[in-house]
Amino acid sequence: MTKPRWVIQEQLQRDQPIITVRQLLQQQWLLPKRFVHYLRSRQQVTINGDYRHMNELVHPGDQVIMGFWGDEFRTAASHYLPTVGPQLDVLFENRDLLVVNKPAGQKTHPNQPLETGTLLNDVAGYLADTPSQAYMVHRLDQQTSGAVIVAKNPVVVPILDRLIAEGHIHRQYLAVVTGIFQRPRGTFDWPIGRDPQDQRKRMVNGAAAKEAHTAYEVLGTGAGQSIVSLTLQTGRTHQLRVHLAHSGHPIIGDPLYNPGTGDRLLLHGVQQQLILPFREKLRRISAPVPNYFPSVLLKYYQN
Repeated sequence: MTKPRWVIQEQLQRDQPIITVRQLLQQQWLLPKRFVHYLRSRQQVTINGDYRHMNELVHPGDQVIMGFWGDEFRTAASHYLPTVGPQLDVLFENRDLLVVNKPAGQKTHPNQPLETGTLLNDVAGYLADTPSQAYMVHRLDQQTSGAVIVAKNPVVVPILDRLIAEGHIHRQYLAVVTGIFQRPRGTFDWPIGRDPQDQRKRMVNGAAAKEAHTAYEVLGTGAGQSIVSLTLQTGRTHQLRVHLAHSGHPIIGDPLYNPGTGDRLLLHGVQQQLILPFREKLRRISAPVPNYFPSVLLKYYQN
């Protein structure tokens, strides 16, 4: 059998609990059952150089190596056309992922096979001379700037998807909105669906609405505007923009939900609170706030 295309090698920490191989892979590392099935049937998980059955135990300091061929994954290959000489603002990088600072006005990913100029094209160009490839984990709206997680191998994509879905990866945003809030903090929990009058837009209680939750905290006010910190608890399309507009405090510069109020959407993904796959370590990665945010309000934000 040929060598696997992707190899993940980890040494277990000193505080590693003594559990079975299966518990390590599925419960601790959050590998999908399909991945574990292939690791078992192909005997491509070794502990200290030897294959171990799924009910055998692992111990602190053990060396774990896993091999993957590609048929384990929904999308094994990345097909983004690489940007030549990309100007990429990398905030964090390790073996498995990147966190990059997307500028406002750039799309996160292509919508057509030969499309270029998106953030994922730039990441593909950045990784072009390495064994890694770019895999999308989540996206930001084109007008929104800030921190975006991009996977470098297909092994970690479902792990990151699950961490986001279960609320273990927290995405914090900063927005400048119209008006003054009555309450300094709270949660928006209005369901969001499609706007039947405009296919570009979403709306509260729209068509095929799904639950959506956004936590907010007002950091400061001035000149009839407020600067708010926002934390996504779900990930619906345009969620922050729709929730704020429905609350009566639309984002300044929002061309869809607050037109005519500015040239730039004042919404920025300011921080990713990230759990690193396989290491279970918490990292907070911040993206500098763009200089076009109003300084009179930005002074209230403490990074």
